[in-house]
Amino acid sequence: MRINKPLLLKATFLLSVSMSCQKETSVQDKEKQLTSSSKEASSETLAITHPGMLHKQADFDRMKSKVNANAEPWLSGWNKLLANSRSSSNYTMQGPTVMIIRGNTPLGSENYSKVMNDAAAAYQNALRWKIAGTVANANKAIQILNAWANTCTSIEGDSNQSLASGLYGYQLANAAEIMRGYSGWSAADFNKFKTFMVNVFYSDANDFLVRHHNTCSTHYWANWDLANMCTVLSIGILCDDAAKIDQAIYYFKSGVGNGQIGRLVPFMYAGGLGQGQEAGRDQGHATLVISLIGAFCQMALNQGQDMFAYNPWNEPISRVQALCEYTAKYNLNQSVPYTTYSNCTGVTQTTISATGRGTARPAWELMYNHFVKLRGKTLPFVQQYATQVRPEGGGGDYGTTSGSFDQLGFGTLTFSR
Repeated sequence: MRINKPLLLKATFLLSVSMSCQKETSVQDKEKQLTSSSKEASSETLAITHPGMLHKQADFDRMKSKVNANAEPWLSGWNKLLANSRSSSNYTMQGPTVMIIRGNTPLGSENYSKVMNDAAAAYQNALRWKIAGTVANANKAIQILNAWANTCTSIEGDSNQSLASGLYGYQLANAAEIMRGYSGWSAADFNKFKTFMVNVFYSDANDFLVRHHNTCSTHYWANWDLANMCTVLSIGILCDDAAKIDQAIYYFKSGVGNGQIGRLVPFMYAGGLGQGQEAGRDQGHATLVISLIGAFCQMALNQGQDMFAYNPWNEPISRVQALCEYTAKYNLNQSVPYTTYSNCTGVTQTTISATGRGTARPAWELMYNHFVKLRGKTLPFVQQYATQVRPEGGGGDYGTTSGSFDQLGFGTLTFSR
């Protein structure tokens, strides 16, 4: 049965949309726990930087300078972007749709492939404009963003709708953040897009993080939490809403689900290795976690909050760093330790999964350049994996299924130092 969204929006953190409705008793405990943190969290974000999601202006200046100088590896990354058909100003939109549908519902058949392609195209055209100044690419990005804001009113489906709210919400927001201030995007259209992101994507992402479809808190895999955390964080930045930014940061530190860093990396080992929550599931999803936690931490860092280094346990290294090295090492066909993992529903995994081992995913340039090039850390397996997949592509470069669109990619161009 489709949940009545207006009855859920009051839950916890929908601070920017005032609604009068009755709180559901099934989520009272979770709401109480999260709400009690809001005053503490609200003081974290003092100023919001623009552009300030995956990339700041200094990053765009670096990309432009390096590409113009034909410097590697930026030039190879740029050429990878140009070779992707979704980067073209002649790209034909697949949407918009009134409803984004992912999963089974009597409302219609799945159509989320339309928004996943269009979100990739909006971001890629925005990148081309920001680096090369090509107006045709800017106008294509704006055409896509306006079309979805003017048409789409909801995300529907079974529980899989929460993947759509997470994965495509932060991607669309990143495209819009690049385009903010563009003279060809009217203030009225930009404001309408922000309202669309709050009403459609934030409402669903917030609901998932609070309610988890009325399951116990660790029922869903970490990537579900992480994707929706990215959407909440990015919409907070886009809308200059510090409360939403702080909501996402608080969830990373103390949330109830597997996106909380202590649950995301439940076991730490000597040698700088940290076992991920999805390691016993399969490596396609274990590497997706790297893409999503990388995006989350990068956006937070660009707003002055360093979750890459977050380490309240005073361990030798942060759990984000340890997770990256563990995942990279195993997917480079090296052995790693493994501790039996169980979740709240009784799922128990006694061994690490070899399914999908060696998955190629554009996840590693961000981590390599942040930890190794920027902070001087030694991560030999992350470095090897980044080298192996360089230059990174984006949507559609890793197959035609949805997994190829789970991250924006092009990290060789955008994150190389």
